[in-house]
This record gives sequence, C-alpha cells and structure tokens, in this order.
Amino acid sequence: MRALRAMCFALAGAAGAGAGWALAQRYLERHQAALFSPKLRRRHAALGYLVGHPDPDTLRLLRDYLAWERHPMLRRRASRVVRELEHALG
Repeated sequence: MRALRAMCFALAGAAGAGAGWALAQRYLERHQAALFSPKLRRRHAALGYLVGHPDPDTLRLLRDYLAWERHPMLRRRASRVVRELEHALG
C-alpha cells in the first residue's frame, strides 16, 4: 500500500512539473515578440526567449533594445544576454 501511495505521489509530482514547464514555454513563446512592450513581464519573457536563439540578428536587436530600455533590472538582464550571445557567436 505504501509503495502504491509513493508511486502515485511521484507520478503526480512529475505531472505537475511537466505541466509547469509546458505553461512556462507557452508563456515565453506567446511573448517572444514583446521585447519593446510597455509591460515589464512581457519584455522579460521576450529576453528569456531570445537567450535560446543565438544569431547575429538577435544580437543587433538586443543592442537596440539596450539603448531603449530604462528599467535597471531588464538592462542588466539584456546586457548579460548580449555577452552570452557574443560569446556563443564568437
């Protein structure tokens, strides 16, 4: 009986983690083009999306974004992403 309960608990935990991951990915994809949105959360989500897409166009876009962004936290995040992309692209 304990083994069955433990197995159910593990399956429920795995299902919850999978659902959370899927929702997070959906949120990032939905706001991938919102880099210049007036809403901070959408801009943050767009930065998160761009981290996984290293190419020269992304790097140019992020440099424009850095010149535009005024929020300190998002500027730091964008600067970090630019450095990562510069390193990845060589």
